[in-house]
Amino acid sequence: MYHTFPPAASFWPLLFTIDQDLAERIRQQGCQCGGRLHQANYPRKPRADSDTLPDSYKTRFSFCCDRDGCRRRATPPSVRFLGRKIYVGALVVLISAMRHGPSPRRVRELSTLFGVDRRTIARWQEFWREYFPQTHFWKVAGARLALRSNLATLPLSLLIAFVRHGDDHEGWVRLLCFLSPITTTTGPPS
Repeated sequence: MYHTFPPAASFWPLLFTIDQDLAERIRQQGCQCGGRLHQANYPRKPRADSDTLPDSYKTRFSFCCDRDGCRRRATPPSVRFLGRKIYVGALVVLISAMRHGPSPRRVRELSTLFGVDRRTIARWQEFWREYFPQTHFWKVAGARLALRSNLATLPLSLLIAFVRHGDDHEGWVRLLCFLSPITTTTGPPS
């Protein structure tokens, strides 16, 4: 049901455009100290099907305050990356969700296709099972979605809530936008 992404030709560039918009909003807000934010992007080497990811995925947007003595970093939320994980966020969600659905054979196929080690998948499962439900973000957002009882099936329950079928472009975008506050250490704005 959820074993495919929307067509790569439009999906990955759209996520990049959304990230650009999120970054621009953060840049315009400026630093908490009142200083201006200058671009200080992080290089990334995301893992995924290398044929589908554009070169724009080699950069995570970030900024640095221009005031001496501050130099505070401001890394905006992202729909492309799930925190510091080296795989793209959509892939982390998809493969983690597949652990609750199709057969182990299907998970092996996904692992082979994207080069994801079983231990990595186990860490992702631990993230969804142990860390994510404890975040302030999930305690608030999960209650709004009425998914609190489906913690054992995260992120599959999120996929079901947002994505109607695997190539549902808008559903994937809604899901990744929903998860974007957890992609930065600063968390959701107050």
